[in-house]
Formats: sequence, structure tokens, C-alpha cells
Amino acid sequence: MNRILSGVAAAALSVHALTGCSATANGSDGGDLTVSAAASLTEAFTELADEFEAGHSGTSVKLNFGGSSSLAEQVVSGAPVDVLATASRATMDTVRDEGYSEDAPSFATNSMTIAVPPDNPAAISSLADLARDGVRVAQCAAQVPCGVAAATTLANAGLSVTPVTLDPDVKTVLGRVASGEVDAGLVYVTDIKAAAVDAVAIPSDVAATTEYAITVIDRTDQQTLAREFVKFVLSEAGQKVLRDHGFGAP
Repeated sequence: MNRILSGVAAAALSVHALTGCSATANGSDGGDLTVSAAASLTEAFTELADEFEAGHSGTSVKLNFGGSSSLAEQVVSGAPVDVLATASRATMDTVRDEGYSEDAPSFATNSMTIAVPPDNPAAISSLADLARDGVRVAQCAAQVPCGVAAATTLANAGLSVTPVTLDPDVKTVLGRVASGEVDAGLVYVTDIKAAAVDAVAIPSDVAATTEYAITVIDRTDQQTLAREFVKFVLSEAGQKVLRDHGFGAP
């Protein structure tokens, strides 16, 4: 089934919020569950949603992926979201007053790497190569967790890099690299596994690490089901799925 909301449908979350529509209405025995998650979680959360549905008869998990800051803004605007998973605890904290009152536990970590096209036309072999004249680099925008991690990584290395594009999420950066539009992109290590690109490693003492957080949104009509989904992500079975996709332990 097509569980991932299209760009139009995802944008409609905010429109529906203005009318006070609810994402779910069927109670704990099943129903629709809308999960907004950072773009870097696309493959892992698609698998998690499949497994969750298999164990919860009558449940349909709808996934809305995007930049964490944009997803947080949707929640603050009143979008009908049941569960929010961000690639940054700082981003999660921005929705505390408007979105949730409980703890938002950490459930995974990730770190930065360099993505290059398979033929690596610019011969990128290290982070320092991104600062060379003529090298086209893509990064996430500054307000997005992957943008914050990229900037921190470059600062850790004492490098000044001027990207040719600042994108809304890590998948957009990957697309530019895969198409050859840029010579390199700063992305998460997990993203390399699912993309037609190669990786150039960044030393662990330089590469920034980001901490993912997840929570149930207070206004959801599916409190029990949403809590069960969060519990599943935090469970050993859920953590195994995340590890299989390259995420680190929280």
C-alpha cells in the first residue's frame, strides 16, 4: 500500500488543521495513525510502519516525511499529527508548548558523512576537499537538523565551505548528489545505504552526531494507538529495525 503522504497531501495537513479536523477517530482498536518523521527516517519508519500494522489489526499508518523544522511548524500550526519524530531534540523542544506535554524520549542517533556521485568526478577524498575552489557542495538549510550537523562538522574541522544550495531536507541533498548536480553533499551515514551514491568517511572526532526524539502529540484522538507506536519504536524489535538501517543507539 502507499502509506507515504504525497507532497500535496502532506501540505494539506496544515490546511486541515485550520478546520479542526482530526487525523484519527477510531479509538485504540485500530484506525488511521499519522506519523510525521524526519526525512532521514524514511526507509526505517516505512519498515516500522509495516511491522506495526502487522501487529495491530485494522490500523493504517500514514507517514509524513520532511525536514524536522517544517514538521515541527506543522504541529505548532495545529496539523492533525498523532506522532512526531525529529532528527533533533532541539527541534522537538520547539513544539513542547503547542504539541506535547510528556517526555520525548530519544530513540536513535546518527552522524554525518560525505555523499559523492558513484564516479566521484571531483575526486573528493576528505572533508577538506569540500573547501577547494570549484567544488560544488550541497547542504541542508541552517534551520534543519542535518544543516546544523553539517555546520558543526565543518566547524569542528576548522573549514569554511560555501554550499551552492541549502536544501529543506537530507533527501533533497542526496538527490542532487545522485544526479551529479553537485560534487558532494553532507548527509547522514544512514542515507548512503538507500541512495545511488558513494560515501567518503569523516573522522568520528569531527563528524557531528544528532539525537532523534519521538513523542505523542497531545491533541491526537488516538492516544492509545499513538503510545503503542512510540513504545514499539523504543522496543527491542523497533531498535533492531533502526540498527539494520544504520542508526546508532540512543
